[in-house]
Amino acid sequence: MTRILPIGPRAFLVELADLDATLALFDALAADPVAGVSEIVPAARTLMVTTDAGVAADAALARAVLARQPAPGTAPAPRRAETVEIPVIYDGEDLAEVATLMGLTTDEVIAAHQAATWQVAFCGFAPGFAYMTCADARFDLPRRPAPRTRIPAGSVALAGRFCGIYPQASPGGWQLIGRTEVPMFDLTRDVPALLRPGVRARFVTGSARVHPVAVPDPAPVTGLRVVQTAFPILVQDAGRMGQAGQGVSASGALDLGALRRANRAVGNPAGEAALEITLGPVRLRAEVAMTLALTGAATARVGAQAQPVAFALDAGDEVTINPPASGMRSYLAIRGGFDLAPVLGSCATDTLAQIGPAPLMAGDALAPAGRAAGAVTDPGPGPDLPQAGAVVTLPVTLGPRTDWFDEATVQRFLAQEWSVTPQSSRVGIRLSGEALTREDARELPSEGTATGAIQVPHSGQPVLFLADHPLTGGYPVIATLHPSALDLAGQLPPGTRIRFAADAPSADIDPEASDVS
Repeated sequence: MTRILPIGPRAFLVELADLDATLALFDALAADPVAGVSEIVPAARTLMVTTDAGVAADAALARAVLARQPAPGTAPAPRRAETVEIPVIYDGEDLAEVATLMGLTTDEVIAAHQAATWQVAFCGFAPGFAYMTCADARFDLPRRPAPRTRIPAGSVALAGRFCGIYPQASPGGWQLIGRTEVPMFDLTRDVPALLRPGVRARFVTGSARVHPVAVPDPAPVTGLRVVQTAFPILVQDAGRMGQAGQGVSASGALDLGALRRANRAVGNPAGEAALEITLGPVRLRAEVAMTLALTGAATARVGAQAQPVAFALDAGDEVTINPPASGMRSYLAIRGGFDLAPVLGSCATDTLAQIGPAPLMAGDALAPAGRAAGAVTDPGPGPDLPQAGAVVTLPVTLGPRTDWFDEATVQRFLAQEWSVTPQSSRVGIRLSGEALTREDARELPSEGTATGAIQVPHSGQPVLFLADHPLTGGYPVIATLHPSALDLAGQLPPGTRIRFAADAPSADIDPEASDVS
């Protein structure tokens, strides 16, 4: 049975019978796109559909998406024919356990793994991580009972009828059977992800010949130099869109409103890259004359003088940004922008995917780009930001997996105050409170996750996903933060207390319902 599960005003999940039905609809939507759909993230049994700004993820859109479903009995359309060969050293820690689960010897497991043709169904979890399937049903294997905290890059692993290769070191719960030296994600390639939806892979025994690429020493930079910083300073812009096919999420500034205000104050395009400063203290030196603007949580000082939002510096001037009394992040824009090379169309630094400009520490500098800038406009006042200990109410849409919890648990999720823990990051806000327990104990197949998703892992302590979250996840999402509250979420310091307010009870979207404007 097909279901449409709400994620928020601009996204929903289409849940289908199985992977084959999911890929058939995904291929149909790629061949005949639905107007207003900005991105589709395929997964094991679902498609996450996200809309353009101003387009509602409602019953009318659901009808348009489902109208693309192939008729029953329709032969699947041929997919990408490209095949890559991946050499593997079969020495994985779980190879013997996999052999036992499959009722084979380790040599027979290796032979079966190499005899199969593996095809990429979808990507997610991390950039370049591909979920590959084959026709051999013996490879439908469970995850490990407890995930490992660190799996080395290049590990070849199996779980739930999928084979995957970890592009970088990360936690994971799949069964490890070997390793490869072939990079799964390489920004020097025209298409960084080696494995993309539809690509086929064949595995062979052996090690890869990896040729190192010479990286020239960076040229000296003159511009805005970091003299002191308590935390790494990140470059952020409006985000990296349209890269879901490579397993790359949007990233971008956690407080987009503050970013836009800073850019307006110096005449830049609203989404221009700026510096995202977490807490403080930070001290910066201008090595050439420049005009800057600071918005968000903190204020700037030059010497003993507090500065307005936009201010000019002469060569040699230093600006100090002290820890804010409220809020968490500040945004520093320079008139004409910084001199940065976009990666996959964006200058955002994705801390999980490790894509984008390197974080800045003391001694690092960025040069002004000196691009033509427009008229300076008054950015207007920013919103009031919370202090540690304050209680903040955030609006949510229940779903898409609220039905994995009983009603009492859902009400406990909404009624209690959740504390923001110090373990929070740009990936997500880790919350502490009375643990939530699932009513449904099944293992959830990996599915697309949106920024603002509130995922409930086995611990029962929710995680509110922020901009650097993984593209797919395997824990149920009890609710999703309303897009209007994302900027505020990015400004919540540790110790803030959160209450979630649902705009309506949890309910599937009925494609046959009449939309009410």
